[in-house]
Amino acid sequence: MTSQKRDLSAVAHSWARQAVIGWALERNARRNPNHPAIIDYNAGQRRRLTYRDLDQRANRMANALIAMGVGRGDVVAMMDENSADYATVAFGALKAGAAFTGVNPSLTDRELQYQLTHAAPRVVVVQDGDHEHVLQLIGGRDDCLVLARSATEDFIADQSTHPPALEIDESDTALIVYTSGTESFPKGVMIPHRNFQIATTPSWVADGYIVASDVFLLLAPMYTMAGLGTLINLLSIGATAVVSASVKPAAVLPIIAAEGVTNMSQTPTFYSRMTALDEFDSAELASLQQCHVYGGAIPAGVVEAFRAKNSGILWAAYWGQTELSQLGIVGFYRRLADIPNGDLRWIGKPMAAVEVRVVDDDGQPAEVGEMTCRSPGIMDGYYKAPELTAKVIKDGWLHTGDIVRMDEDSNIFFYDRKKDMIKTGGMNVSSLEVENVIRRHPAVVDVAVVGVPDSEWSEAVTAFVVLNDGEPMDEESILDCCRIELAPYKIPKTVVAVSELPLDRQGKVVKRALRELGAGFEGELA
Repeated sequence: MTSQKRDLSAVAHSWARQAVIGWALERNARRNPNHPAIIDYNAGQRRRLTYRDLDQRANRMANALIAMGVGRGDVVAMMDENSADYATVAFGALKAGAAFTGVNPSLTDRELQYQLTHAAPRVVVVQDGDHEHVLQLIGGRDDCLVLARSATEDFIADQSTHPPALEIDESDTALIVYTSGTESFPKGVMIPHRNFQIATTPSWVADGYIVASDVFLLLAPMYTMAGLGTLINLLSIGATAVVSASVKPAAVLPIIAAEGVTNMSQTPTFYSRMTALDEFDSAELASLQQCHVYGGAIPAGVVEAFRAKNSGILWAAYWGQTELSQLGIVGFYRRLADIPNGDLRWIGKPMAAVEVRVVDDDGQPAEVGEMTCRSPGIMDGYYKAPELTAKVIKDGWLHTGDIVRMDEDSNIFFYDRKKDMIKTGGMNVSSLEVENVIRRHPAVVDVAVVGVPDSEWSEAVTAFVVLNDGEPMDEESILDCCRIELAPYKIPKTVVAVSELPLDRQGKVVKRALRELGAGFEGELA
């Protein structure tokens, strides 16, 4: 027993001098052991883990992993919905010195096999129903344990609740987060421990995005940086994360009142759908202090609907990137009228640990151009892809692929993803600009604009719209709306009515699917 105490003391001393994620959780377990770390709504059940509970479970997971030979340089994966168990596995992996990666449960077999082969995890924790299927996909690898989530209790049952006696370096890879793979197979973004501990988490606190007293409704899937990164930030400062297996507005609306949720973060589409619920009129939102928005501009009617129920809500526009360890740009407002110049493209100002410059294609300063960032939060690189890393990190600057404008007060206005800029007739068109105009048409609920391959224009500006129930399709009326505000070359060549837009698990429009749909018409749209 004396020997173990001496070893643990040495490890604690080492961790205290290192900016490692597991040590942040352990500090909060010591400072506020009975404070709720995670409240989990899963399978119709509510589960509450305090900081002591979570830290001890993570220690047991870490010790179980180490007992089977997992350590520095290894990878642990999980494929499941958001849950307290997800946090246990992730922090257990980090405390064991391994890197953690999340896997999207909705991946096709081809995509899943690619990620599991590329990451080569030593352990994969999966939903119970996926156990046999994943075993088949990995081809019987004897160096990989596939563990059903229900079996994790037995896996950690006999393990010590003390932290493992090993040292972890802050420069070790903590996370390998796979991008969405819009152009090819996903890339694994390598994030060291120190990126969060000295850059992202301090910036979030310094900018008032989160505080220790928060009860944060975490809806982004934990296989993404938005989900896993937010969880790490919250648990690093001692806040409470509320997670739900279902992220449908109707499922999470009552959770806000039940748990006294102070913060939540989602896309404009999510908030719009929430206000459209019949239950919204009677919902209790008094606890809400901040609503965070990413992935687009929020409609004025949605802001006013929330304001009518709670006038104190502070909205936050947010831009972040996996390659920047979720660091980014943030801006706060109570009404849309508070946004600089009333420009809904505004995403705020750079966070504390980020330096931003805007450049043209030649790397020279530009009024409107690609946003590049310099920060301690920049990724180590893409996993097993140094050539791809060199394309986006140049002279210490991360090239984000986003087109923005930055004014003299460091306000940043998002124009478009570089790859979503439409090149039509020799001119560049921002899909976002066209969307913002069409969205104001009274018959339009939602819209996405893409470039469809065209022999005459190179790309034809094409709008896919979702209409109000019962509204007839009136293409000329929508085009007339565009003619008032847009130059002729920006006006869509065609407007296509669809029942819904294709969305990913975060609620973002999958424009690749719309381009494929448009291309499938074989020129009939133009």
